[in-house]
Amino acid sequence: MSSLSSGLLGKALAREIAEVHFVNPRDFATDKHRRVDDEPYGGGVGMLMKPEPIFAAVESLPILPRRDLILMTPQGQPMNQPLLRELAMGYDQLVVICGHYEGVDERVVQHLVTREVSLGDFVLTCGEIPALALINGVVRLLPGTVGKEESLKAESFEAGLLDYPQYTRPAEFRGWQVPDVLLSGNHAKIAQWRREQQIQRTCDRRPDLYSDWVKNSDLPVE
Repeated sequence: MSSLSSGLLGKALAREIAEVHFVNPRDFATDKHRRVDDEPYGGGVGMLMKPEPIFAAVESLPILPRRDLILMTPQGQPMNQPLLRELAMGYDQLVVICGHYEGVDERVVQHLVTREVSLGDFVLTCGEIPALALINGVVRLLPGTVGKEESLKAESFEAGLLDYPQYTRPAEFRGWQVPDVLLSGNHAKIAQWRREQQIQRTCDRRPDLYSDWVKNSDLPVE
């Protein structure tokens, strides 16, 4: 099953909350072998994606008013929740170019794309996996994708903190108990406990995020 046809993402696309279209640069190659790569000038290992098929593929697309042209590359800005929120709320059209081989001709970077985005500090064989992560992260923020949109406000990274621990039935499993406060019915205490857990979890697991949160909250760093 395609990742685009399953789960909330598949449902959102089926309901036309968003649309995903695929364009193959090979369809715009002009030689008989439909090549989209060539050797880099100056020598070196590997092949580079040629500029002509990429430019032609992008230029074949309709242009919506608010459009961003994104190249998925390890050299780009890190993909994070603020970026996904910006893309979801600020644009009508995202054109995502997936690199292959050793990357793309620099003229694509300088004269075509408006943003470079990275999934992390590692290298994959292609850009489709990071592109799928970007699509998933953007579409889930669009109105109507998530049933309870209020849940988007309390999850990891939305307030600069990681999410709090969550439990479901049974209240006891193999001797491990759900925290009493969650069974108390006291919503004020539950909210306080969850906030404390978010802060502590972020401090323990992501001190970088915790430090940023403290700075933005004007609280002293412990």
